[in-house]
Amino acid sequence: MGILTGVASPGNPGVARQAETLRINAMARWILHVDMDAFYAAVEQHDHPELRGKPVIVAGLGPRGVVATASYEARAFGVHSAMPTAQARRLCPHGVFLPPRFARYEEVAEQVRTILRRYSPLVEPLSLDEAFVDLTGTEHLHGPPERVAHEIHRRIPAETGLSCAVGLGPNKLIAKLASDAAKPGGLRIVRPDEVLDFLSPLPVEDLWGVGPKTAARLHEKGIHTVAELRSISLPLLQSWFGPKGGEQLWRLSRGLDDDPVVPARPAKSISHETTYPQDLFDPEEIKAELRRLSLLVVDRLQAEGLLAQTVQIKVRFADFTTVTRQTHLPEPTDHPLLLTAEVVGLWTRVPLPAGLGIRLLGVGVAELCPAEFRALPLFTDDRLAQAIREIRQKHGPHALNFLGPGQG
Repeated sequence: MGILTGVASPGNPGVARQAETLRINAMARWILHVDMDAFYAAVEQHDHPELRGKPVIVAGLGPRGVVATASYEARAFGVHSAMPTAQARRLCPHGVFLPPRFARYEEVAEQVRTILRRYSPLVEPLSLDEAFVDLTGTEHLHGPPERVAHEIHRRIPAETGLSCAVGLGPNKLIAKLASDAAKPGGLRIVRPDEVLDFLSPLPVEDLWGVGPKTAARLHEKGIHTVAELRSISLPLLQSWFGPKGGEQLWRLSRGLDDDPVVPARPAKSISHETTYPQDLFDPEEIKAELRRLSLLVVDRLQAEGLLAQTVQIKVRFADFTTVTRQTHLPEPTDHPLLLTAEVVGLWTRVPLPAGLGIRLLGVGVAELCPAEFRALPLFTDDRLAQAIREIRQKHGPHALNFLGPGQG
């Protein structure tokens, strides 16, 4: 099927193109995106030089584990993130499989963020291995953004020993696509007057928000590249994808993105969950796991100086049926005994299918607020909470996992 063009640009196409370029230039922004190459695997190869050049796969090692990151040597065998570990072992049986060390990855990620903050206070981490930096208006301090991009691209490998891809453009969309084009280890700068040429040959799937369903609908209409998408009129796109969806595609095909760089988003929730290698049936083992997950959540709350007023649990059974329950507390808290008691109480409200074990358990908290004032619990000594915290800080996250109501 041919491309369905709604309206060709009236008049001189060159004039229309110049107008698009002027709109992009009017943004007057410079956004940089840094993406660390095969981050978790690269950290392992950096810390263990004997692994360099070998296919390293950081993954959950149990029978239900998934791949977190694969080195480029492993990717050559078809291994990629989110792949089941069992499948990765079949594709790359000689690979080096390692469990993730998130504390170490966070340490290195903070090194990278520290470098980025030297150039702008507006650093927005997307994950441990990538971040946006708004360089708009920093020219008087650090020089032209293009020079800063080159400098950051040199400094990160020099100071961390790890390679990265860097993209620079007039907005977050273009910066991210530029760093994707620079992988692995390269630098790509897309100036405002280069945006349309840069976008044109890209597949529509590369645009934010174009998932498999949207891409399939576009392909059915003969639209495969961004240039082809840009040729479709706004009214026609809106007739296909609705007013908002059509306008978003129209804007993205022209490289238009007003999304700001937000340096630190407040946490909306904190959670921990575990998928078990064998289904759980024993009620006491299930309660013990819920208490363990509760204490991990409490550790995060206390480390980040937060209190929570909503408590949630997630239970996934062997047939993948998933049940959630939550409760709203009278006051925000980070008290370990109160939260574990609430979690176990929520568990009693979960209907149990006959004969089915539990595949996954999760505990989460929401309605977070700064721990500036704690309401003292009426029936629980707050000194006990402090003692639990000190013991777990000293002896690690496995300490006191047995705690339940009336224990300790």
